[in-house]
Amino acid sequence: MSTATKGRNSTISEVVAPWSDVARLLRGGEAGTLVPVVIPKHRRRLGWLAPLWLGLLALLSGVMSTIRGDAGFPGFLAYLSGVLLLLAGALWWWRSSIVEIEQGTNGVLTRYGAVSRTLEPGRHYLWHPWSRVAFVVDVATEIPYSAPVMACPTRENVPLRSIEFFLKLRITDAVLFVRTIGAGNFDLVLSSAVQDAIRQRARMVQTERAYDLRGSDVADMQDLLNRQLDRYGVRITGCNIPDVQLPAQYQQHLATRERVAKESAAYEQEWGLTRKRRIDQLQMDIERAKKVRDARIVEVKASLNKAREQVAQLLEEQETNAQRVRFEIETRGRSGLIAAENEAKAQQRLAQAYRDNRAVLQYELALRRLEVGAELAGKAPQPVVVRTDGDGGADTSALATLLAAQLLPRPAALPSADRPAGGVGNDAA
Repeated sequence: MSTATKGRNSTISEVVAPWSDVARLLRGGEAGTLVPVVIPKHRRRLGWLAPLWLGLLALLSGVMSTIRGDAGFPGFLAYLSGVLLLLAGALWWWRSSIVEIEQGTNGVLTRYGAVSRTLEPGRHYLWHPWSRVAFVVDVATEIPYSAPVMACPTRENVPLRSIEFFLKLRITDAVLFVRTIGAGNFDLVLSSAVQDAIRQRARMVQTERAYDLRGSDVADMQDLLNRQLDRYGVRITGCNIPDVQLPAQYQQHLATRERVAKESAAYEQEWGLTRKRRIDQLQMDIERAKKVRDARIVEVKASLNKAREQVAQLLEEQETNAQRVRFEIETRGRSGLIAAENEAKAQQRLAQAYRDNRAVLQYELALRRLEVGAELAGKAPQPVVVRTDGDGGADTSALATLLAAQLLPRPAALPSADRPAGGVGNDAA
């Protein structure tokens, strides 16, 4: 399909052409015209019926000659000519029934003038004598269409010089397209719909912002056109506004604004460069100051570490001295404590010894007393009761008294008076 020329209104039409020119017209158009539909010239003639009828007539004459009994060379010639004519007619019929549909197109098949069906790309055989391809429609190519709208008013009712609208469309239903509207009428409908959509969009913008229409989002316009053209079997695949031209006075005004904007941009760029240089210089100074600060911090940290080491060393020495003094004091105290404990234990053992010796002495004295008492008790005189009264009728004669005196035990000899006093003293002790 030929490309629409910029700034020129595209035209869509259908042409009548022979089968040999169908592909060229669908792909390249004709004299700046977009040709999505070609009406092929019908090359099917009914001339193939003549040799068929002549062949049948020749065969019939040969049969009649055979029936009459005149089967000779004329009969053979009639049979031969009939067969040849039938073969020629059949070959002519077969050749005229061949139809080739180009890739990317659909053929609309009609029979007795009524649309029968569509033919896919490839070779088809139309055996019916009155079947023919009425239209060949391009259904694969996206057709570019340019529609500049002149004197389009804005919100302030200022007419713009022109707004160029470019779109791409594709025929989705060949039968619906050719039966409903056709290519020539579709061009008028599409141009009217595009102008209406562009004018509605222009009414929504201000004149000073008209250039914003270039390259703007026109998805809503595409949806609107698709809703309007869907009934014709056509779909818009893409559209945009490539160019907008303003009136001369607004162009001068916008040129002045653009010049001022460019000067302002240049000044801002120059100021940005100056500010960047200053910022870079300040950053360099800051980095230099940071390096000096870091060096000083390193020195201070080194001095601080050295002072900490000295303080730690002094503290360690002081702690060592304190430990030594504490150890000496603890040693002295522990020695004094041990000596005091030993002395206390000695005194305690001495007192215990004194107590033990006294108890032993007391025990020995008591034991001695018991022994002396026992010995004295053993040597003590036994009392003998001699009844001398006459109440009991006892014998009180002298002989009885003498005998009783003999029977009495003799008293033990008393210890001598010259016994050493030390023994008694020791015993008493």
